[in-house]
Formats: sequence, structure tokens, C-alpha cells
Amino acid sequence: MGTDVEKEKQLAAQAAAALVESGMRLGLGTGSTVAYLLPALAQRRLALRCVATSPETEHAARALGFTVEPFTLDHLDLAIDGADQISPEGWLVKGAGAAHTREKLVAVTAERFVVIVDSTKPVPALHPPVPLELMAFGLASTLSRLGQACLRDVPPSPDGGVIADFTGPVGDPAVLAARLAATPGVVDHGLFPPEMVTMILVGRGESVERLEIR
Repeated sequence: MGTDVEKEKQLAAQAAAALVESGMRLGLGTGSTVAYLLPALAQRRLALRCVATSPETEHAARALGFTVEPFTLDHLDLAIDGADQISPEGWLVKGAGAAHTREKLVAVTAERFVVIVDSTKPVPALHPPVPLELMAFGLASTLSRLGQACLRDVPPSPDGGVIADFTGPVGDPAVLAARLAATPGVVDHGLFPPEMVTMILVGRGESVERLEIR
């Protein structure tokens, strides 16, 4: 039998929901795995102050009765989000849903950042594409200096950024992350370092594997 990816996402999301405690300031990620987190969390009926990383997550969370606030907090207790790829060292590639800039800001603000994925997301080595958010101003210049990058046919980010993908080799993710971060015109990229990640919950078959990163 093939892998039931949706079931694995649901199991990982339910395991993450069990980590949330009443009174927490909680960062909510974006994507198909977070879509399973929200109803699992709603069933617990906790008193939470939530920050959402996208309008889609905000609307879904409000529909389930969550209190979603503007992101004016300087500290979050916990953030939960998915990932597109996970390396053996704990590096993440995020941004398939074009929310990586907000997701990174929420993750770095959280005391603990928990990542929830199915068993197809851990990979032997990170590979392209790596999502980018670019300034619209000087876009042609930025793309030229990036070299191997292409625009994605999606709307701008909620903050007005242009969504693109770096399509060159990843190699050492720390080196690529530094290069992308140092490129004028790049708002942010979808490489998340292991130092940002507390725990990864991987749905595998009928169980959840827990990987402690820091």
C-alpha cells in the first residue's frame, strides 16, 4: 500500500496540538498540514492569543473561533508550521505557499518552533526550488543578480512582495542562505536554519516520529 500522506499530516498536526497549553501566545503557520492543526486545536477549546502567518490561516482560524491578533507581540510561546523539505541536519525549505517571510518572522519570535510534516518531507539533501520574496522595485536587477531564479505565477505576498524561486543548486544551505540574504532586493528566502527549529513531528504510517533539534 502507498503512503497515506494526508493521514500522516493529520497525525503530525494532532501531536502538535497536544503541545499547546491554555494561555499561550501561539503562532499559526500556513499550508496543508496547518489546515489539519486548526480543527485539532479547536477541539481543545483553549484560551489562546494567536498570530497568523497568512490571510488564509487567519480566516480559517477565526472561523473556528480562535482569537487572532495583529502581530504586535515581541514574544510568542510557541509557533507551529509545516515545511516543504527537511534535511538530516534540520535545515528547512519553506515557502511553497508564498508565506515564508511572515513564517520566518513568527518562527524566530517564538520560544519554541515546532514543524509538522508527512514522511515525504525529510530528504537526503535540500534541492531547488528555494522560495524567495523580492521587492517589486528594481525587480529585473534583482533577478539578474540572482542568476538562476524565476518568477512564480502567484499573487504578491500580503506585504506586497513578488514571489519567485531560486532554481540553482542548494549545496551548503548555510552558504546559499547567506548569499540570498546579502542580495539587495531580496526581502527573504525560504531556507530556515536548524537553530530556529525546536522539534519536528513527522507522521509516518500510523505513528508520529519526534525529532528534537534544539
